[in-house]
Amino acid sequence: MLDANLKQQLDIYLRNIKDPIEILVSGDDSPKSAELEELAFEIVGLSDKIRASKGDAGRTPSMAIGPVGEAPRVSFAGIPLGHEFTSLVLALLQAGGHPSKADPEVLEQVRNLDGEFHFETYISLSCQNCPDVVQALNLMATLNPKITHEMIDGALFQDEVESLNVMAVPSVYLNGEHFGQGRMTLEEIVGRLDTGAAERKAAELSEKDPYDVLVVGGGPAGAAAAIYAARKGIRTGLVAERFGGQVMDTVGIENFISVPYTEGPKLSASLEQHVKEYGVDIITDQRAAGLSRDGLVKLDLESGANLSGRSVVLATGARWRPLGVPGEEEYRTKGVAYCPHCDGPFFKGRDVAVIGGGNSGIEAAIDLAGIVKHVTVLEFADTLRADEVLVRKARSMDNIDIIVNAQTTEITGDGNKVNGLTYTDRETGDSKQLELAGVFVQIGLVPNTEFLEHSSLEMNRIGEIAIDERGATSMPGVYAAGDATTVPYKQIVISMGAGATAALGAFDYLIRSSVSDEVGEAADNGEPEALAESA
Repeated sequence: MLDANLKQQLDIYLRNIKDPIEILVSGDDSPKSAELEELAFEIVGLSDKIRASKGDAGRTPSMAIGPVGEAPRVSFAGIPLGHEFTSLVLALLQAGGHPSKADPEVLEQVRNLDGEFHFETYISLSCQNCPDVVQALNLMATLNPKITHEMIDGALFQDEVESLNVMAVPSVYLNGEHFGQGRMTLEEIVGRLDTGAAERKAAELSEKDPYDVLVVGGGPAGAAAAIYAARKGIRTGLVAERFGGQVMDTVGIENFISVPYTEGPKLSASLEQHVKEYGVDIITDQRAAGLSRDGLVKLDLESGANLSGRSVVLATGARWRPLGVPGEEEYRTKGVAYCPHCDGPFFKGRDVAVIGGGNSGIEAAIDLAGIVKHVTVLEFADTLRADEVLVRKARSMDNIDIIVNAQTTEITGDGNKVNGLTYTDRETGDSKQLELAGVFVQIGLVPNTEFLEHSSLEMNRIGEIAIDERGATSMPGVYAAGDATTVPYKQIVISMGAGATAALGAFDYLIRSSVSDEVGEAADNGEPEALAESA
């Protein structure tokens, strides 16, 4: 089941297991059960510290993992391959006593959680957001005997998915009740369970000394800015809701110069590792709430904390733009989706629509066409904006229809999930309906700049931060980069370059400010020689 290369890699990882572990396999006569059993016994053959047995692990097919002699608290309902193979490997290592690299303070928080927490996470194997949640909950279950976690492949447990009306992943349930949707970090999950954690963290952050450069945002622009600032030997901090930003939601990246192909989560991990090598103070799970200047630049956070810096680089990125039509918000995660890779498998064999004819929209249509029954692309303009190579590919596929001059006016549903949409033919003015199971919105980006609404920063009509050729904003000491700015092209490679530019601009500002301060002090002290030297 595992190819030779994967077995070789797995063999190396499994050498880190310290304590014996056991895999409990629950199966029946189905082909999927046979596949899972084969996977389990292939793993056993790679380490003398792993054994497997058959038994009732709950759902079928499933495998439960735990130290020998203990009831397993981590389980996988389905075959954890694809994006979840890493989750399986980490579960094996952690059950075998290999330590986690997560923040020690957070790990101690998990150990001290009091209560019974039984988590279930519905995923799809093509979802690049799901492993982070699965791995966080698996780690929690490994550390605390009062926590259990089961990953559930929605494709194999369709009855459960339909009864719970799960139409977007990851979808997390705690003790039978819906707990959360979408990407969640370990810190975020623990924070929700440990009610006093947010207040303690806010107080701790507010005690931090001012940074020379404080970077706000953890995407490509923010990472580049942090690296370039830290390399100057100045005190650098980076605060973000999550590291990687929107890149974490990007699967295939084929235009990153010198790298023919990579994936968003992989690139994000590399960015984070690179930033850490320079000793940058990284603060995650925090959202910006306000910006002001009073000598230092002050950043307020939604948690109630505040940070400050002699200079700041804003790299808060952007998010998917909503349609803003009736039904969109009502049926979000109930048929309205924004990530075709994550949620596409839930529409297997059904009809869906993609709103938007740019690169993102046409790429989404091509990807979905391999999963669903039929895709209809609706584009507001009279021509598609996507690259010609993508348009040709889409038009060559039998189960993709493209409609231009189509203005989506409403997403309809039965109260529980999407059943169609209404659009207006902009040439004739006729209103038309499509019967659909899902609608994927791909109409561009909205800058994450709402927190700047009451600041004095100059922004354009759509909320992008105005910058000059050095990344400087209208507020002294504040620089900006990436998708949140007026830079015309929103691309990863452009954001990285802009982040570097902004950091260099901030460093230049710090140097000039320092010289100005020295000149001012010399003048106050009546030192003409110092003034002449500074000049």
